[in-house]
Amino acid sequence: MSQPRNGTPGDVEEIHWPSLVAAISSISAVGIAIGLGLPLLSIILEKRGISSTLIGLNTAMAGIAAMAAAPVTTKLAHTYGVAPTMLWAVLISALSALGFYYAQDFWMWFPLRFAFHGATTTLFILSEFWINAASPPSKRGFVLGIYATVLSLGFAAGPLLFSLLGSDGIFPFLVGAGAILLAAIPIYIARYESPILEEKPELHFMRYVFLVPTATAAVFIFGAVEAGGLSLFPIFAVRAHFTESQAALLLTMMGVGNVIFQIPLGLLSDRIPDKRPLLAGMALMGFTGSMMLPLLVDNWLLMAGLLLFWGGCVSGLYTVGLSHLGSRLTGSDLAAANAAFVFCYAMGTVAGPQAIGAAIDVAGNNGFAWAIAAFFGFYAMLSGIRLMFIRKRT
Repeated sequence: MSQPRNGTPGDVEEIHWPSLVAAISSISAVGIAIGLGLPLLSIILEKRGISSTLIGLNTAMAGIAAMAAAPVTTKLAHTYGVAPTMLWAVLISALSALGFYYAQDFWMWFPLRFAFHGATTTLFILSEFWINAASPPSKRGFVLGIYATVLSLGFAAGPLLFSLLGSDGIFPFLVGAGAILLAAIPIYIARYESPILEEKPELHFMRYVFLVPTATAAVFIFGAVEAGGLSLFPIFAVRAHFTESQAALLLTMMGVGNVIFQIPLGLLSDRIPDKRPLLAGMALMGFTGSMMLPLLVDNWLLMAGLLLFWGGCVSGLYTVGLSHLGSRLTGSDLAAANAAFVFCYAMGTVAGPQAIGAAIDVAGNNGFAWAIAAFFGFYAMLSGIRLMFIRKRT
């Protein structure tokens, strides 16, 4: 079996488990911190009287930071190595996560968001490249399903921790920073297993954004819904007369759905040569689930059941989109395309919180669901049109 350290994604014939354990466990620790931090920070700003639009604007800094980090991450990994770059990113993200507690002025949260999400973007890009390097093409969907499942466990644990810790004092921030620092352990242990980026990508970075448009558009929509939904759903739920704890548990149910669905969706994508119809179908399910949210605000159990199924299916946009990307490219081209993939995700995290926050301010609490439905409906329409044109050509 080819060693990922000396090869490129697609060279391996069997799953290289030591590399997978390192990459997946490290990014999952970061997922716990993000899952805890997004609702925590939004609730704190809400208590301070900050408007939903400004909360969305501050959350959108995450996307701006990710867009800035994505083009340079591959260059940093070329120069300093994958594992050393990831270790520095762990340190920066942990320090900035703790910094939110000490930053009392609202304007200070903007550079902190930039530092935190810029560093975590680097971790996501390099972890996913590492995972691809350790995955045979025939099992890529399955491996990415494992990755998404464990990452979803981290995201689900974050809101659950928030429901237990609350939003008062320094302790929630210490837990978040500590979870991030734990990510350094598996990275350091497996540092000699990390892949080496020897050759440079053939195309300019922005060309990769448009090289596989179905995948990059899917992750843009997913980024918009995930960032806007995670950060503003607690506000939607509290205004719908759920308690903070109930709102956090609803987010946890969405995370549980992610855990249940990711491996089956990954296995399904491995069996489907053309993954575009599957992506369009998940967007339609996202649209339908979004439109049902205002109808279920009076029943916590029905809302939880919807989010369990809806969240699990919708999160597959990222997993299947990444699998679609990996089926088209290899080597450094795949690493650069993965950076472009995350770049489009970041663009979504800029557009989503701002659009959803503004929709709440303009249309009331139901604007949350309507804005999310608009994102999904737009992608379903575009992907459907693209599929029709492709079939006509063939």
